[in-house]
Amino acid sequence: SGYSNHGFCAPSRAALLSGQYPYRFGFETNPAYDTNNPYMGISTEITLFPKRLQEVGYKTGAIGKWHLGAAEMFNPLNRGFDYFYGFLGGGHDYFKIDVTKKVDEAYLQPLQRNNKPATFDGYITTALSRDAAQFVSDNKANPFFLYVAYNAPHQPLQAPEEDIDRYSQISDPKRRVYAAMVDVMDRGIGEVIAALKSNGLYENTFIFFMSDNGGPLDNGSLNTPFRGRKGDFYDGGVHVPFIVSWPEKIKKGSVYKYPVNSLDISRTIVEMAEADPTKGSKMEGVNLTPYLTGEKKEAPHQAIFWRGGNGNQWAILASDLTKLIQNRNSDGLQLFSLPNDISESKNIIKEQAQRSENLRSDWDEWNKQNVPCNMPGYKEYHEMRNKFFKSAIPGNADKE
Repeated sequence: SGYSNHGFCAPSRAALLSGQYPYRFGFETNPAYDTNNPYMGISTEITLFPKRLQEVGYKTGAIGKWHLGAAEMFNPLNRGFDYFYGFLGGGHDYFKIDVTKKVDEAYLQPLQRNNKPATFDGYITTALSRDAAQFVSDNKANPFFLYVAYNAPHQPLQAPEEDIDRYSQISDPKRRVYAAMVDVMDRGIGEVIAALKSNGLYENTFIFFMSDNGGPLDNGSLNTPFRGRKGDFYDGGVHVPFIVSWPEKIKKGSVYKYPVNSLDISRTIVEMAEADPTKGSKMEGVNLTPYLTGEKKEAPHQAIFWRGGNGNQWAILASDLTKLIQNRNSDGLQLFSLPNDISESKNIIKEQAQRSENLRSDWDEWNKQNVPCNMPGYKEYHEMRNKFFKSAIPGNADKE
């Protein structure tokens, strides 16, 4: 029962790295790539949890996708990371860099390595994995935190031909490439695990693996048996792979039944490192360690929450896996009992009207601490920026 904190990528990442619901500070959309905009990113008033780790002696690294702002003040090196290799936008071409093309969302721009332009050889997923494995070896003498944010299997759908050929039995060409992309990522994670083992670090390393959202369904992904897709608050949009490994403390093959989310990851890491979760912007979430080891038996949360479209879309999931949801383009308010209806196909709101009212009241109370979204979406932003540049041409302003 692991959940992301939003139905698409940037707000999910903002939640993970801040340890707060992103709606607390207006981060409710994907920021546009603009290296000159000091407002298009995660507020500098928000403390990202790697900064807390730095303060207690951890070496911190970020590899891969950032998507929390492209201007200088949002750069990972200014937000708690000692090392960064990756790209600042929401995605990248998997094989090439081409600076002759329009920048737009920077899918063809050079990568960065510690504020300097960087390249990659071959396939980007493999390059990120190798860099992550190298970070482990380079920092084996220090306590360290490493954030590896693959863009796979985000579009564009691209994979090495030899890996696509391994899935020739899949008839859907998109699904075939998607499978190859995930396969390469999985093998890359294996390289990072191998680096931990070869350096004697694996048994006492806490590893979290999760996705930032469900599949969009137009790229060969499948969310079955869940209903919905990327952007939804149905489980198809927010119920994600959520895997934890800590061989010294957590029993292999165990399954945790109560709902948890990415806020819990950051809170767990900060408390394990004996850093301060209250300094600066206050972290939410729960330290999962005593729950995963069996020391605590109760649910970590009474409920977890989502919000989108400034509150036009929202959901609350109680600890017993009862979900009240107002999804985008849905038929009004819906109530589901996930243990009995994992695909959210039977709306039981009429049968459990009081339960619905109670959950709605809980969500309203939680929402009082949220603020309006403070950024336009990237498509809207590009339209606004293009209109501005056009109006700056002498004679054009009078025509608008």
